[in-house]
Amino acid sequence: MAIWKIDELGEFVTLKRGYDLPQQKRKNGEIPIFSSSGVTGTHNEAMVEAPGVITGRYGTIGEVFFAETSFWPLNTTLYVENFHENDEKFVYYFLKTLEWKKFASASAVPGINRNTVHKEIVRFPDFETQQKIASVLSTIDKKIAVNKAINDNLEQQAATYFQELFINNANPMWQISTISDLGTVVGGSTPSKTKPEYYTNNGIAWITPKDLSINKSKFISHGENDITELGLKNSSATVMPKGTVLFSSRAPIGYIAIASNEVTTNQGFKSVIPYSEIGTAFVYFFLKHSLPVIESAASGSTFKEISGSAMKNIPAIIPDRNTLDQFNSFCAPIFAQQKILEEQNHSLAMLRDSLLPKLMSGAIDIASIQL
Repeated sequence: MAIWKIDELGEFVTLKRGYDLPQQKRKNGEIPIFSSSGVTGTHNEAMVEAPGVITGRYGTIGEVFFAETSFWPLNTTLYVENFHENDEKFVYYFLKTLEWKKFASASAVPGINRNTVHKEIVRFPDFETQQKIASVLSTIDKKIAVNKAINDNLEQQAATYFQELFINNANPMWQISTISDLGTVVGGSTPSKTKPEYYTNNGIAWITPKDLSINKSKFISHGENDITELGLKNSSATVMPKGTVLFSSRAPIGYIAIASNEVTTNQGFKSVIPYSEIGTAFVYFFLKHSLPVIESAASGSTFKEISGSAMKNIPAIIPDRNTLDQFNSFCAPIFAQQKILEEQNHSLAMLRDSLLPKLMSGAIDIASIQL
């Protein structure tokens, strides 16, 4: 039976501030440098031996990272200096359950003092229970990582084939035209935020660039918010079909995803509805390949944005139908498998996130978990 102990967090782990490492002093190496937002570079020297747990002290607050190898934590971070004989992976998962932002100072640049965190009253189980809990959660995370690795490999295969067919061995006889001959370029719109009746949790999918920055998946079905039929009617948002290639046109330019069902977007997109003879796969990889050209056509003083007219006039090759069919046929099973694995990872992440607080609080007996 699990034995739980209640005490201040500082009695279970000791946190310490990271170390300065100016850009000009960094040297080529394989040691990961952790900032408050995760790995942001490498160095040839480590300050902390693995394994390690790191979180943000300034900047990004609330993210927690696990280091499998020795590392250098920057001074914008806090890291676990002493695990006090607790399981390192358990500590990582436990710290993910803390409400880090409540520890932040109420200043112009909020920051976290480790002494404040150390005083938080928490419950820790015995070491054996810690290991069991960490094992369950790690099993889920390892499966997510395997799925992602498979998807990355599939993506590389398709990208390499695109490069081979349409760049390295491009037929000089192919027509040179513009993106407007690959598909219909569609902008987006935001229904009035002052009208709560325009928004819902279960309505018409409405995507923003922020959704793509958080999601980071190839396929997307919904964003943080949906819009209602009334919101759609009272805005210039357009419902686009499954297979539309979403392309963020500002803040930043170049987030790319594929709609897995009918969607709308806000004005931060210039999406492309591929013509049937062109296909989603070709448009998707063409936009990825053409990102530098699209960015160079953007304008704006405060932030760069690619306009609808500029997007339509980006140069594009129009390959012959047989080559396009050959490429789309190659990509079809790859895209289908990637979509399945992304959906599986979404379900696994939801399972992990629902188990995490319950396991850490003892609300669920670890012995009852079967994976």
